[in-house]
Amino acid sequence: MNQKHYEQMKNGNGFIAALDQSGGSTPKALALYGVTEDQYSNEDEMFDLVHEMRTRIITAPAFDNSHIIGAILFEQTMDREIEGMYTGDYLAEKKGVVPFLKVDKGLAEESNGVQLMKPIDNLDETLKRANERRIFGTKMRSVIKEANPEAIKEVVNQQFEIGKKIIDAGLMPIIEPEVDINSSEKEKCEEIMKAEIQKHLDNLGQDEHVMLKLTIPTVPNLFKELIEHPNVVRVVALSGGYPTDEANQKLKENNGLIASFSRALTQDLNVNQSDDEFNNELKEAVNSIYEASIT
Repeated sequence: MNQKHYEQMKNGNGFIAALDQSGGSTPKALALYGVTEDQYSNEDEMFDLVHEMRTRIITAPAFDNSHIIGAILFEQTMDREIEGMYTGDYLAEKKGVVPFLKVDKGLAEESNGVQLMKPIDNLDETLKRANERRIFGTKMRSVIKEANPEAIKEVVNQQFEIGKKIIDAGLMPIIEPEVDINSSEKEKCEEIMKAEIQKHLDNLGQDEHVMLKLTIPTVPNLFKELIEHPNVVRVVALSGGYPTDEANQKLKENNGLIASFSRALTQDLNVNQSDDEFNNELKEAVNSIYEASIT
């Protein structure tokens, strides 16, 4: 494991940019950017356009390690190049930003108030390629919607089962059991989830470390014990659909929690903006998320 990247994720000031929209979420990301579905005719063209968007973001002056310590990539983005370099290498070498890879294959159908991850059939091959591309860590997402203790336990078990395989491959797993912000039982879901995560953390070996990506909790500082756990490198927060200002305000209420936002980072960017307009909008978003993350 790259120790420089480890130290940056453990102690760096800033946030993680989530640039990992894939599959069904890509058209939404492009539409938000001003690229409608009638502007591409197949999946290849769609992914070309989203890579152009991500390249514009990553190469912008505001996108560097003075405010952004890591970035999460989609698998195709990992295999594509920016200015003649694989994206992960460009991030690390040109921007000083630690590269992560989304490895899950999406969500299974909802059952018992949760959505587990679909099977990751090619995980070993993906992790091998991630190492070849000098990716530091991975991310995988599940969703919790109801306070069903057994179902939440299943979600967390699945996350850590795969997380252990990622650790064994020499990579840093970001465990992401997202609690739906629209759940009527959000606070109870978070309490159950936290207890299950703590059980798994306590069973990790001394040299086994993870990161956690969690919905900003209803009760401020609920995740204090997770943030301080010796096997946790960092706890980061997803915006979960909260408007940017609200997400930033909630983040400020949680000591030690930093952002890993996607939509909140890119929602004001548009394909038709001039470079100056684009860069200024991105700079404003980066600064606001950074300030909320270091409060």
